[in-house]
Amino acid sequence: MIPLPTMQWMDGNLRLLDQRKLPSEEIYIDCRDIDSLAEAIRTLAVRGAPAIGIAAAFGAVIAALTADPGEEFNEAFYAKIDILEGTRPTAVNLFHCLDIQRRIFRMNPGRDSAIEALLESARDMMRSDLQASRQMGCFGADLLEKDSVVLTHCNAGGLATAGLGTALAVIYEAWDRGVLEKVYADETRPLLQGARLTAWELSRAGIPVDVLPDSAAASLLQKGQIDAVIVSSDRIAANGDAANKIGTYPLALAAKEHGIPFYVVAPLSTFDVSTSSGNEIEIEQRGRNELASLGERKLLPEAAGVWNPAFDVTPAKLITAIICEKGVLFTPDTDSIQSIFGRITDSR
Repeated sequence: MIPLPTMQWMDGNLRLLDQRKLPSEEIYIDCRDIDSLAEAIRTLAVRGAPAIGIAAAFGAVIAALTADPGEEFNEAFYAKIDILEGTRPTAVNLFHCLDIQRRIFRMNPGRDSAIEALLESARDMMRSDLQASRQMGCFGADLLEKDSVVLTHCNAGGLATAGLGTALAVIYEAWDRGVLEKVYADETRPLLQGARLTAWELSRAGIPVDVLPDSAAASLLQKGQIDAVIVSSDRIAANGDAANKIGTYPLALAAKEHGIPFYVVAPLSTFDVSTSSGNEIEIEQRGRNELASLGERKLLPEAAGVWNPAFDVTPAKLITAIICEKGVLFTPDTDSIQSIFGRITDSR
């Protein structure tokens, strides 16, 4: 699978594939300042936890380039970083990547050296994400038997990462190996990331995909037509609870009821070992307009309120395994997650 051109650094600005326009149009936008990049993240022109983090890392380069180079340079840089950090509260990759860039900035005094170091750091994050995607794809595909039919939710492919994916990396690898027969993709209300983005990605790759209403997923699982559910995550707590796009939790409940493996695929940058459980994960609330209208069509009466969380949390007890670039964590819990991070520390 050739990585999707989701983002590219070009002559001092970050070029992003505008996911709000897909699948009808493939349009790129150029972010030359922090406000335009923050708006792109906030309005989902770029989305998916790994992609948000990498975009923010390049945003740190933009912050250094656009901060006044006088005595207040450092303060101006950090203020711009704070703007990016305030865009999306749930995806932990955003905070991890910006923390790394803050450290790089402190270690490289002087505007020119800071810009150079920040840019190399952002590029390294992109390279590492692509490598992690390939490793997760291999580990996940090992779990699937020949002629597997899988169900996925939201979009966890190249559009959500540096160009390859998390959950879809498993699907791409399984297809390349000849063990995947078909994919079902939840439409993923209210913004239809499954219908608009996942179906677009898989069709582009020549992989058979059927889109279904979110509310039909449990019935599909009940009929025994699915061999595995494969999703991603925006934040995984220390105990293995996983926050992902709203609608993931009921999918996990239905999979558990019908004895179907439920796999979460996410890189180590999505793990938040400082958060003990999913109860502590801040869930982003989106605006009324996402539910109140569809294009020009009004869907709700003015008097009706909305509750529009972007994510829900799936308890670790419902997760068959978490797949990351270091391997597969079956029945994930605090001990297994601490163990894998301990092995990483020991290897350094």
